[in-house]
Amino acid sequence: MKLRRHLVVMVRAPQMGRVKRRLARDIDAVRALRFYHVCSERLLRCLSRDPRWTTWLAVTPDVIRFRPRLWPKRIRRMTQGGGDLGARMDRILRVLPPGPAVIVGSDIPGIEARHVALAFRLLGSHHTVFGPAADGGYWLVGARRFPRCPDLFGNVRLSGEHALADTLANLGADPDAAFVEMLSDVDRPEDYRDWKRNS
Repeated sequence: MKLRRHLVVMVRAPQMGRVKRRLARDIDAVRALRFYHVCSERLLRCLSRDPRWTTWLAVTPDVIRFRPRLWPKRIRRMTQGGGDLGARMDRILRVLPPGPAVIVGSDIPGIEARHVALAFRLLGSHHTVFGPAADGGYWLVGARRFPRCPDLFGNVRLSGEHALADTLANLGADPDAAFVEMLSDVDRPEDYRDWKRNS
């Protein structure tokens, strides 16, 4: 039996002052919310219709009944649960049905279906896969989850320059990790200006 591939897009309920807070400090909350709407909508439109994987929305706060228009109804939903980002991603990897899983954020404008497809291909011969970010973190993380789900996120300094290095350290001396293309999220005014210019 072929195991189904699972793509999880982590989303935050799109409410003013609750999304892209770091960016909102520099460009204002209205523009940050608009960016989040546009980026999330494009990402879900691009990825959720692909038959090569099942797309899930991992929602925070844990209010599944909240269904804004930018979240297509056909996409399966799950809650992220409590804890920091590492605890929430670990929970997602452990509760999904069997099969390889890839997690991405909803605020990376450059994500395309080809990146996700490559990540799943790499999981055919590697236990883990990462999409590195220019700031030292990662925009994609995936695991084969067989024969077991790896312990990836303990003691990881997430949302910073050490995130990828800390996560790889959790995998030991021989991490058996693969990498897809480097992409960046939009957290700084200059990132936002680049996105506006290219969108």
